[in-house]
Amino acid sequence: MKTLTFTKKSCSIVLTSLFVALAVVGCSDDKQADKKTATASVTKHNPFDHSHDVDVTDVQKHKFEHDFASQCVQREVKHSGNKDDDGQRYSTPCMCIAKFLMKDLTAEEAERFLDEHKNAQSLVIKYENAAYHCLQQNSHPKGPDFSRHPQGN
Repeated sequence: MKTLTFTKKSCSIVLTSLFVALAVVGCSDDKQADKKTATASVTKHNPFDHSHDVDVTDVQKHKFEHDFASQCVQREVKHSGNKDDDGQRYSTPCMCIAKFLMKDLTAEEAERFLDEHKNAQSLVIKYENAAYHCLQQNSHPKGPDFSRHPQGN
């Protein structure tokens, strides 16, 4: 049986091969990685993305706020017996809802509401959230406290 003996020549060949292998693996082309990240950062237009591509002007927001609030009050007092008192009572929550909607208003929603006199489905969903938010600000009457034990028992 032969035993393997390492000579200076075979040892230098192994070390040189190892060095070349590590150098080749360690070197990479950073330019390709930059191109991949650059193309990944460029976004395509997503029809389901409701980002604010077009800004809504302050005039449109102001007009939307007052038109929406007046429409809300009219809708609430439509079948009311005392329209003046109910109109004043509903004006505050309706204005709160309009301001809440105005914060996240898109140009398309404003255009459909102001020009076409239609409500976009996204506006209806936002309205429900805004109504919940604004109507929760009112203080509710204090209910009974069931955590206390009755005095007589």
